[in-house]
Amino acid sequence: MTLCESQSGVPLAESCIPVLETERLVLRAPHIEDVAAVAELANNRRIAEMTANLPFPYKPSDAHAFVETLAAVPDAATFAVFLKGEGHRTFAGMVSYGRRPPEPAPEIGYWIGEQFWGRGIATEAVRAVIDYAFSETDVSLLLGSARVVNPASRRVLEKCGFQWSGVGLCRVKALRASVPVDQFQLERRTWASIRAWGSTALPQHRAAH
Repeated sequence: MTLCESQSGVPLAESCIPVLETERLVLRAPHIEDVAAVAELANNRRIAEMTANLPFPYKPSDAHAFVETLAAVPDAATFAVFLKGEGHRTFAGMVSYGRRPPEPAPEIGYWIGEQFWGRGIATEAVRAVIDYAFSETDVSLLLGSARVVNPASRRVLEKCGFQWSGVGLCRVKALRASVPVDQFQLERRTWASIRAWGSTALPQHRAAH
């Protein structure tokens, strides 16, 4: 991925991140106008306690800071997930990947609003971002993790082709503590050999406007 900058030198995530489309979803870079929807959906203890970086309570100021500080950097991308509807789109969650030192590769992370659980949205969104990362960037390995008390998140990773690689600890901001997690990884060559997410087509994508 290339680093896109404004005239002032500030990275512009929107100009670098394409729009991805799947059967039910549209994924694009988060915009400032998404702040209210992000804050409303993310302000949920059940979500925050299963993620590394979401605080709880999650305030509009947290969402604003999150969107404003997004930057397009090598091996990193953040997508807001929207459900397609009749003439409108409904914000449903986030999928991102990025490198967390000292990890050797980017780690994929995701959260979906509680009212959308159980509909396969996380799997569909994560598959789209995996396909983008491996087909459009030079990423060769993606990492993933799920709390040991979160079998639903583990199933998402497994359905996306990730293979269990061990156990570890992850710091959860909402808990102010480290918790045990199952660790996973997906290599580009494994993705290439099994990529059949129910359709042979890669997600459609276009440059963001």
